[in-house]
Amino acid sequence: MMGYIAHFNVVKSQDVIRDPHNARLDSLADRVVRGKILDRNGKVLAQTEVSEDGTETRDYPYDSMFAHVVGYTDQGKSGLESEMNFELLTSNAFFLEKFYQEFKDQKNIGDNVVTTLDVKLQEAAYNALGSSKGAVVVIEPDTGKILAMVSKPDFNPGNVKKNWESLNANEEAVLLNRATQGHYVPGSTFKLVTALEYMREQGSLSAYSYDCTGKIEAGSNSIHCFGGKVHGKVDFRDSLAYSCNTSFCNIGADLDVGKFQKTAKELLFNSKLPGKFPYKKSSFSLKKNAGTAEKMMTSMGQGQTQMSPYHMVLITSAIANGGILMEPYLVDSVTNYKGVVIDENKPERYKKLMTAQEASELKNYMTSVTDYGTASVLRGKKYTSAGKTGTAEYSSDKEKDHSWFTGFSNVDNPDLAISVIIESSDGTAKAVNVAKEVFDAYY
Repeated sequence: MMGYIAHFNVVKSQDVIRDPHNARLDSLADRVVRGKILDRNGKVLAQTEVSEDGTETRDYPYDSMFAHVVGYTDQGKSGLESEMNFELLTSNAFFLEKFYQEFKDQKNIGDNVVTTLDVKLQEAAYNALGSSKGAVVVIEPDTGKILAMVSKPDFNPGNVKKNWESLNANEEAVLLNRATQGHYVPGSTFKLVTALEYMREQGSLSAYSYDCTGKIEAGSNSIHCFGGKVHGKVDFRDSLAYSCNTSFCNIGADLDVGKFQKTAKELLFNSKLPGKFPYKKSSFSLKKNAGTAEKMMTSMGQGQTQMSPYHMVLITSAIANGGILMEPYLVDSVTNYKGVVIDENKPERYKKLMTAQEASELKNYMTSVTDYGTASVLRGKKYTSAGKTGTAEYSSDKEKDHSWFTGFSNVDNPDLAISVIIESSDGTAKAVNVAKEVFDAYY
């Protein structure tokens, strides 16, 4: 018993104190004005306005733009408002000032949370999504800093209490953060995983060749290239650049399922993901006794595989960063209200997802997608880029699809990794165009 008490006080007590479900935290609000949440350049994302009669109102200057990631404080808490509740309700003002305020029976001012978020990039992503449902996640590959996280449809966090019933009754799951909790068929973006597995089994991709006729037989079904295109003779680079479904089905048919499962596991499928916010695990469910048709469908990104945009950007970030995934984080530092740093996060390595050589090869092949392939809208910019597009069918109606893009900018020394999904794009809205707007805003 004594040993556990010592362990609790040293190791576990802060976790319990900071737990957003700890109702006693809110008692701190009787003595402290809730601190601000800021972007990385000091722009205010959330703050408490105090009227002359002492009434406090939580204000969100950017309305719905940061709704899911910053969160709300009415009807419970979400986002960073929940995760950083303890820090926002703690005052590290100068102790004499605190004593003086308490002596006057006035509240002290809570600490500020300085995030890694960037208003300019968040705004670019938010505006580029427009009225579409979907999500965007942007991360620095070499640090793990999350620079933007957008989810639509959205809501105004300042009006949550007033609209609570309608928000919960909303059939479009408006309160769901699609960036981390959305579960989608990845479509052709998953071909990056298939490419890595094929690379591991074959040792080299240079000898690969396939004659695409526009369709391939998969059991009793035929699988077609998107839009009925016939790509002709393709090597591996062309297969990825043109996102040739039949070529990847051909590759998938001969893959070792056991090894494929292992690679998926190493890339964090069916596993815990890093990050201190709610997320949904991605699923890779291909079984060892799977038939050829199921292997083909899985290899081209259809089948039963499901993942979030957040998980997709983690894989992409690791490719951009020489195979190393950095611990993703949203909080850069905590300061007192005058800006004195109280606590600070530093970049940390999370896990090696692949070798540096594997990452380099994938990066090389991904440049073909933007150079002359399905993401050539990014060609000819003042920055270089690499990536992978995806079109994911979500219905028995083959005309119904989601649009995906994942990639990174400044290929030789990547600045940004991004993942975008547009739900129900149905061949019109293109996720790669959203990524382009974010890259353009950055540069």
